[in-house]
Amino acid sequence: MDQYIGLDVSLKDTFISVREGGKRIWRGKCASDPTVIAKVIRTHAPSVRRVVFETGPLSVWFFHALTAQGVPAICIDARHAKAALDMAPNKTDVNDADGLAHLAEVGFYREVRVKSFDSMLVRTLVAARHQMLKMTVQISNQIRGVMKTFGLIVPKSAGNILEGHIRTLLATNAGLERIVLPLLEAWLAVRARVAQLSKQLIATARADEQCQLLMTIPGIGVVTASSFIAAIEDPANFAKSRSVGAWIGLTTKRYQSGEVDYAGRISKRGDNHLRALLYEAAMVILTRTTADSALRVWGLKLREKAGFKRAAIAVARKLAVIMHTMLKTGELFNRSAGATA
Repeated sequence: MDQYIGLDVSLKDTFISVREGGKRIWRGKCASDPTVIAKVIRTHAPSVRRVVFETGPLSVWFFHALTAQGVPAICIDARHAKAALDMAPNKTDVNDADGLAHLAEVGFYREVRVKSFDSMLVRTLVAARHQMLKMTVQISNQIRGVMKTFGLIVPKSAGNILEGHIRTLLATNAGLERIVLPLLEAWLAVRARVAQLSKQLIATARADEQCQLLMTIPGIGVVTASSFIAAIEDPANFAKSRSVGAWIGLTTKRYQSGEVDYAGRISKRGDNHLRALLYEAAMVILTRTTADSALRVWGLKLREKAGFKRAAIAVARKLAVIMHTMLKTGELFNRSAGATA
């Protein structure tokens, strides 16, 4: 008879529950190591059919490592699992493992596509660069704020010009110089590392034909193209291009109950960083690009009717649809192609 397993994963320990024939036959815990978990599963559930665990920080590692061990691992949506696990009277790790095993047995779950390690490397590179860019802004703002307290106003500038302004102003205040110069050196060091990560990202994009394809769209650069491809992976993962906008969280939520039926704001589900990148690209298309396209014309008309923010969201959603279609067909961006909502 087949066995079904639920794994409640944490950084240190993983609780395991095994069900067979509608009953729990074993439960326990072990170290959160896929090799150890696979050994426990082979011992207590030799005829395992499904091994279910929730999305989390370790889900990518667990999925690929368990699959390599021959374990039928399935990663499920944590939000979907929560609705079922909340039915338990007590919230414990053991009960969560039991609940996940029950979901595995009845098949009531929503499976999540787990990204490959190659895609995660690109996402990690983009995220590391983004985080370090935020650090440069924070440090520069800290320097400006400290100097402003002592009447030293740093002119609006960036890069080497900003460094020159700071050093010139500090020459008149030796006491403050000893405090601010270490901050300035840290700012310069972080900027140098950002430049290194940017070079890596550009080199990766140049070697990727799909990135080059998406970058033919005005407003789409290396970061947005790389992030989109890493998130989508295979265009065949989406049966319809229109589904990509909803997957990223750029479609409006709807609530219907009896006589009540209304559409709210966008759902903001999925990848927050990718959604922000597409929104920025949409703003560039509406405000900065000089080359006209059917998408830009459509967005400008929508801005007159619905306002800038709603138009930018609509253009971002349409961008996601267009980019997926381009990856699926391999065709370059068609500036004259019509755009619809």
